[in-house]
Order: sequence, then structure tokens, then C-alpha cells
Amino acid sequence: MEAKSKMIKRLSFLLVVLALVAAACGGTEETTETTAPDDTSVTTAAPDPGTDPGTDPGQDTGKSTLDVVKERGKLICGVSGSAVAFSETQPDGSATGFDADYCKAVAAAVLGDATAVEFRSTTAAERFDVLKSGEIDVLFRNTTWTQSRDSDVGLDFGPTTYFDGQQLMGPGNRFTVDSSAADVDGAVLCTNTGTTTEKNIVEWARLGGAEIVVEGVETFPEAMERFKEGTCDLVTTDGSGLVGNKATETAAGTAGAAEWVIFPSAPISKEPLGPAYRQNDSAWADVVNWTIHATVIADEKGVTSANIDDNREIDPEAGRLFGLEGEVQSAMNLPADAFYQVIKQVGNYDEIYSRNLNPVGLTREGSLNASFVDGGMIYAPPAR
Repeated sequence: MEAKSKMIKRLSFLLVVLALVAAACGGTEETTETTAPDDTSVTTAAPDPGTDPGTDPGQDTGKSTLDVVKERGKLICGVSGSAVAFSETQPDGSATGFDADYCKAVAAAVLGDATAVEFRSTTAAERFDVLKSGEIDVLFRNTTWTQSRDSDVGLDFGPTTYFDGQQLMGPGNRFTVDSSAADVDGAVLCTNTGTTTEKNIVEWARLGGAEIVVEGVETFPEAMERFKEGTCDLVTTDGSGLVGNKATETAAGTAGAAEWVIFPSAPISKEPLGPAYRQNDSAWADVVNWTIHATVIADEKGVTSANIDDNREIDPEAGRLFGLEGEVQSAMNLPADAFYQVIKQVGNYDEIYSRNLNPVGLTREGSLNASFVDGGMIYAPPAR
């Protein structure tokens, strides 16, 4: 009898527990049913990254920028638009220069058409926001790869296309190529804001015991205008920019331009310049990176836009890179001949460099931008 009583109590307890579980499950179902319509009501379709400049294709839509560019049918490339020999906007909206040609190279790789590019001129201060917001697909804008930009700012960087360093430029009656920080004490220096240039020059002057005044402007052409007017004693930016501006102003007959001095002979900073793109988009990063590598490998092999048809099979690596047996481009979601089109339509690294930078006095020989076989730092991993 006592055992029977205990069994009844246990059954009663189990029934109570089952009832509570059922009630709890019923409550969950009820909550799901009542909140689901609310969730649905606030869900909207992802904007089209090809038309909405505020959309980040890599994050908001789940698409790689590669897919977005292919669907759109053109590349939107961020450039300076006013960087002598690197990117200069033309009256028809196109752009010429070293950076501009790399925009065209990416378009040739992805779309088979080097002209399928829309150039967006950006200031140094706004360029990273424009990139992160999705308004442009890639940034080729004399941009230095730094630790903070690679981490805090939230960008990824591709191969360095031009190894540069910061210098200063001033009138020849006050400065020489051997001038140092001590010689700029009390000077007013102009440069554009939103660059590594500002911090570099302040640190350099402080370490050299000089006090300077830095006048920041929106664009470097504004800094040059102030320098020519005499508002600023000096201008400072990457050495390549100073060389280009001096050459341009000398050719234009600007008073005193031929005597301007660029110093010190050893740059005050390291400025590895190259493309930047949004983080965590490896498919797009691969395309940008290997477009650059393809121009370098072609240069190493002596394959140019003029002779590529005769040298496409110069060796197995060339064959793979230019779309023949063993090619890897198809696995990258590119046409097999993507890099053939890059070289055919735009050229190899030396062609791009010589076409744009030699005319302003920037030569590869003896510089960090020479090929590694000539003692420089331009080098690409193997195509296999």
C-alpha cells in the first residue's frame, strides 16, 4: 500500500512537470508567432551596390566587390585627379597617369576592357570614407600603407606599386640638397591635410630641434599655389609629387621653378604606395593583387603590350599567366585570358612606369622601383 502511494505521488509529480514544460513550449511558440511579423515588417531588400553609393558591397549584400563590378559592367576607381604623373583628370572625365593606368589594368582583367572605368577624384581627407562606404571599388591614390590604416581605419592593402619617401621643396636661394631640419627653423610649410605627411614633418622638425608652422590645405595643388605666391616658405609631400610639380611648373615657365630645390636627398620617411580596398573581401583582393603581379612578371620576362602575342608561350609560367594550359584565372572567377588583356591593353610594369613617370624625371634605374634583378624592390610571387 505504501509503495502504491509513493508511485501515485511520483506520477502526479511527473504530470505537473510535463504540464509546466508544455506551457513553456506553448509560450515560446506564441512569442515567436507574435514577434515574427514585426521582424518581417522591418526587413528590407539589400540595396543594389551598383547604384547606391552608401552600400558596402562586401558587407551589406554578402557579395564580393568582384561580383558587383562584373554585374555593373564598369569599375569605379578612386584617384587623386590632381597628382602629377600619377592621376590627372582630363576634360572628358577620364584620367591619365601611373595610378590611373592601374585602374585601367584592373578593368581589363575583370571586364576585358581597360576603358570600362569611372574615375572618382577624392581628396586625401575623404578617400578612406569614400572607399569604406562603397562609393568606389578600389583606391589608387598615392596612398601609403601604414599600421593604423591597416588596422584601426579598417582597410586592406595590395602590393606596393611605387616605393616613395617624403621630402621638402623650397627656393634655391634659401635651401640646398644638403639642407636639414635645422635649416627650416621658423619656416611655414604647406601640405594637404589627411596625409601621413603632416605627422612626418612635425616629428622630423622636432627631432631636428626646429620649430615650424604647418599650413594644411585640402589638396596639394592648393599647397603649390601658396608656395608660388610666397605664403609658404616650403611645400612637403612624397618626393615623386615634388619632382612632378617642379617639372610641370618649369615647363610652364613659372618664375624660379627651375631653381627649386628638393631636399633632403635621403627622404625623411618610408612611403610605400599602392592600392587599398575594403577589408575581408579576399576574392576582390586576389584580383587587384594579381593584376599588379601580372604586370611585374611580364616586365621580368620582357613581355610587353607590343610582343605579348609572340611571347605568350615564352615559358610555362607565361602560358599559365596569360590564359593557356594550367591557368588559374578561371578559379579566381576571371576570364582565362584576364591578365593577357591587362598586358595587351595597358602594358607591363615598366611600360606603365616609363609612360607616366619618365617624362617628369622619375626613372627606375638605381631606385627602389627597379626590378629586384636590378637591385630594386619590385618583385612578384610566382604564377602557378
